[in-house]
Amino acid sequence: MSTTFETRSKGAGTGLVEGEFLFTEDDFKQIAQILHSHAGIALAEGKAALVYSRLAKRLRSLGLRSFREYCALVEDKQGVDERQAMMAALTTNVTRYFREPHHFDHLRDVVMPKLVERARRGGRIRLWSAACSNGQEPYSMALTVLQALPDAANLDVKILATDIDPNMIAEGRAGIYREDAVTPIPLDLRRKWFKKAAGGAWEVADELRTLVSFRELNLIGDWPMKGKFDVIFCRNVVIYFDEPTQERIWSRFAPLLEPGGTLYIGHSERVSGPGANLFETTGLTTYAVKGAVR
Repeated sequence: MSTTFETRSKGAGTGLVEGEFLFTEDDFKQIAQILHSHAGIALAEGKAALVYSRLAKRLRSLGLRSFREYCALVEDKQGVDERQAMMAALTTNVTRYFREPHHFDHLRDVVMPKLVERARRGGRIRLWSAACSNGQEPYSMALTVLQALPDAANLDVKILATDIDPNMIAEGRAGIYREDAVTPIPLDLRRKWFKKAAGGAWEVADELRTLVSFRELNLIGDWPMKGKFDVIFCRNVVIYFDEPTQERIWSRFAPLLEPGGTLYIGHSERVSGPGANLFETTGLTTYAVKGAVR
C-alpha cells in the first residue's frame, strides 16, 4: 500500500493522518482487513482520513491512547461488541423514503398486481429489504404494498428488513422519523399510515408496522431464511464490496427468489459474475430471476 497520505502526527512517529492519535499504515491495513473479513467491505486507501475521524471518537470514549491499542481490542475474543461498533462507525447509512422512485413505481405497477391476486387467494407473499438502514426503504416497500393491497396486514404478506448495524435495526423498529425525513412520502399516504409523534416527528402506524420485521444480518454471513421471496431490494450496498464478494451475493440471492421473482439493485450497481446468468434485466437496475433456480 502506498504511503502517499502520510503526514507528521502530533504524537510520536509518522502517521497517515495528522491528529491526536498515531494512525499508521499498519493500523489502517489491520482495520481494513477486519472490516473486509467481518463485513465484506473493501476499504480504499484514500479513506484513511475518514477512518481516523470516525474511529478517533471510539478511542476517546474508550480511553485508549493509540490505534494500535484499538486494533488489539477489536481483534481480541472479548472485543466482539467493539468490533460491531467499529463496523457501524465505518459503514454509511444513506437512505430516504422512496429513494430511486422508479423501483417503487415498478413494484406497484408491474409486480404487485400478480402478488395481489395470490394474496387474495390465501397465498404467501414475502419481500426482503437486504440492507434496510434505519427502515425507510422497507417502510417505503410496505407503503407501496398497501397502495395495491390496503388490507395486506390481514393477509399472509410480510417484509423482512435486515442490516448489519444493530443501531439501524433499533431505529427501524422504533419507526419514528423527523418531519424532513417523511417529506418524500405523499401526504395522503402519510396521513393514512403514520401518526404524529412528539416534537413534530411522525411515527409508523400499527398497520404499517405489522408488515415489517427487523432483524440483524450480515450479508457475507449465514442467511437463516428458509422460504423464498417474491421481491428482494439490495440497493447501494454491494458497491462497498470487492468484486468476488459482489458476485457471491448475486449468486446467493437467486435461489432465494421465487421463479420470476424481482431483484432491485442500486443505480450504480450491476449484477456480475456467474450470478448474471441467473437473472435477466426487466427494467432500470431491475432484474427477474430466470426460471426455477435450485
